[in-house]
Amino acid sequence: MDAYDDAGGLEEARAPEPDAPSGAGIASLSLPYQVVAAVALAVVGVLACAHLAMVFLHVAPSNTLTKRHGEAVDDWVYPEFEQNWKLFAPNPLQQNVAVQVRAQVAPADGSRRTTGWIDLSAQDAEAIRGSLVPSHTEQNELRRAWDFYLNSHTDDHRPNGLRGTLSESYVRRIVMLRLEGQRLGGTVERIQLRQTVRAVPAPPWSTERTDTAPAHRELPWWRVGPADLPGAAQENRTEEAR
Repeated sequence: MDAYDDAGGLEEARAPEPDAPSGAGIASLSLPYQVVAAVALAVVGVLACAHLAMVFLHVAPSNTLTKRHGEAVDDWVYPEFEQNWKLFAPNPLQQNVAVQVRAQVAPADGSRRTTGWIDLSAQDAEAIRGSLVPSHTEQNELRRAWDFYLNSHTDDHRPNGLRGTLSESYVRRIVMLRLEGQRLGGTVERIQLRQTVRAVPAPPWSTERTDTAPAHRELPWWRVGPADLPGAAQENRTEEAR
């Protein structure tokens, strides 16, 4: 609305003055809350710097710090923050790796028999073939568990630390979970795993010659205990032992 001054003239209407801006951020808080917020930000900043330092040491070439504190770095990084650079490797994996198992079974008649080799990797491949939304478990559970085992054991199958014992138990439980749905004709008492590696053949247009014969690596026999069995089978085995 137009306004008139005392002389009767038209005076331009003016918008009301905006209120003075109030304080924003930490400055708007009371002193105790400012102290709490500052301490929280400092803790987050220290943790972020420590995490970046740990990841840097994990992916960096071997040096004095990683040799002295390598175990602490691995404990921080694995398994949540694992860094895997295979996507950018100049020489990607050119082998097909299959994990197979055979079992020593005790039928009800008291005899003992050994099954043939069961290709667990082939079962996973068949489960995801043609699937639009393949399960992460079917794609990676067995493969990552096997990598975990190999990386935590020596060439003569000896664990090189606490992670070795853990990886062995993990693999054993996965295998028994896979065998649960198969009719083996008795109670599984022992299992043996092996790795079968075949080189990927060269493409038809290449002059490279590749030996595609399978190479096997067999592990020792493992005795199966109640802790290795899934669910109901574990309860049944415990009751039988009693």
